[in-house]
Amino acid sequence: MKYNPNLHQYDHYDVRGEDTLLEWLFKNVKGSKTKLKATLSGRGVKVNNRVVTQFDHMLRPGDHITISKSKQNDKFKSRYVKIVYEDQWIVVVEKNVGILSMAAGHSSLNVKKVLDDYFQKTRQSCRAHVVHRLDRDTSGLMIYAKDIETEQVLEHNWHDIVFDRRYVAVVSGEMEEDSGTIANWLKDNKAFVTYSSPVDNGGKYAVTHFYTLERRPEYSLMEYRLETGRKNQIRVHSADMGHPVCGDVKYGNGHDPLHRLCLHAFLLCFYHPVTHEPMEFETPIPTQFKQLFK
Repeated sequence: MKYNPNLHQYDHYDVRGEDTLLEWLFKNVKGSKTKLKATLSGRGVKVNNRVVTQFDHMLRPGDHITISKSKQNDKFKSRYVKIVYEDQWIVVVEKNVGILSMAAGHSSLNVKKVLDDYFQKTRQSCRAHVVHRLDRDTSGLMIYAKDIETEQVLEHNWHDIVFDRRYVAVVSGEMEEDSGTIANWLKDNKAFVTYSSPVDNGGKYAVTHFYTLERRPEYSLMEYRLETGRKNQIRVHSADMGHPVCGDVKYGNGHDPLHRLCLHAFLLCFYHPVTHEPMEFETPIPTQFKQLFK
């Protein structure tokens, strides 16, 4: 297919001297450095009609550059997954409710498959590598690595790399305290139900800090900051406090105002596993959550 500049909104440039792509963008294209970096990592820059995301890609005199004016990634469409950030090593997504982080059994709907299909469609020779998980019914921010080396760096240094992870939840009942910390040991039983113990039960030590954002007699809007990332940690700790997450069929009390698990991973801050640059991502509190407190 021939390239037709009228099909998309692109700005066109011809390169006159040698430079790295990022430096050339800073010198020649209007816009903040943050926005230009986002355009580059979001696959909005083509060099000689090929998408390039590497900041240090060397340009030569005579190279032709096209820069997308549209913010939307026209190669990625999914009602379950939104790409928030992408570069040559990682992709950060916002996951919707109802999709698994990775394949389990015969279920075909999972974020890894959605990303792998997108990589194939955009001719990227990479696969999505799972680094951490969110439950099927939890929405929010996740990182996937695009190669095994980056996945290993993230997996083995997770607690040094991730410096802030926060969730927002609607819980049942009126929370008494404004803030606090809950810490205990979490372990799965044979039926894969996680239960907590105030003393070491051979499980994993789990620490959750909580902040009450809004309260009503029926519900409270909570912010949770994870110090440890254990399986079902927030759901179990919420239930331990007598205020289970609304819509939680496993650890809840039947309170289900929104017909979904009311848990959303809204903040994810980490040092880039390759460039070591601090990266901070935040999504708004889901509108449905806020409407319960109007």
